Amino acid sequence: MKELWVEKYRPKTVDGYVFVDDAQREQVQQWIRDGTIPHLMLSGPAGTGKTTLAKMLIHELGVDEYDVMYANGSKEARKINWVDQLISFCQTMPFGEFKVVLIDEADYLGLHTVQPALRNLMEDYSQTVRFILTCNYPSKIIPPLHSRCQGFHITKTDHTEFTARAATVLVTEGVEFDLDVLDTYVKATYPDLRKCLNLLQPNSQSGRLVPPKSADKSMGDWKLDCVDLFKQGRIREARTLLCQSSSPEESEDIFRWMYDNLDLFGQTPEQQDRAIVIIRNGLANVPLVADQEINLSATLIELGQIT
Repeated sequence: MKELWVEKYRPKTVDGYVFVDDAQREQVQQWIRDGTIPHLMLSGPAGTGKTTLAKMLIHELGVDEYDVMYANGSKEARKINWVDQLISFCQTMPFGEFKVVLIDEADYLGLHTVQPALRNLMEDYSQTVRFILTCNYPSKIIPPLHSRCQGFHITKTDHTEFTARAATVLVTEGVEFDLDVLDTYVKATYPDLRKCLNLLQPNSQSGRLVPPKSADKSMGDWKLDCVDLFKQGRIREARTLLCQSSSPEESEDIFRWMYDNLDLFGQTPEQQDRAIVIIRNGLANVPLVADQEINLSATLIELGQIT
């Protein structure tokens, strides 16, 4: 693997970026024509292109590399002493028109420390510095930051478009694949295209996409086996694997994953409607049940009884 596919196929220009909403495409093009951006908060599920869009904007606006500060909200930027570095960066004059502070995973920033500090910096240096925050959960960011940023929510692509984009990469790379095998990877990673490509690449080194069971997977990719078991109708085994492999902290994400893959639990619209109600009830019980494995097991049992 000389080059990671996730980087090789990361769009660099507006023309290469896949917008779900035409209005959002026009907004981005307008910023580029104007040569400037407001403070931005890019939100949406993991792997849907938030960071890609941020970097594309920085590139298209011609911001000097020395005028850009990158940080990760789940790592260094969540510490209050990082704010001192940020202040120093903001205080110096830009080489170009303005500087950009790009903070990935901003929803992990300290709620009572770093986030309040950003509020003042956004105002004090608004003439020379622009902030771009990316987040999966905008509800975890304090209202004063929301009021200072223009919200830009990136919705996930539908399953068909997601599958098509993954298939296009495989075809471009000359990899042979079976659609059912690709579908397993899609169901395990949707809507995170980044994760999908990161799984497809190492499992295509022979020139053909191998089924998940033949792949050398890490524990973090247990969803591949889980999807395979569901598709084979081995519901009890799939339920056991899902309960054993997921952690309580992932409860909401697991319910969302089940919702994104309703066809695992029923093929007809009526069956999928029943699945939605069951998943909704299980999600509503998350804060009420002390043992999330019990709650998840009960939900999966109900889903398995859909006929």
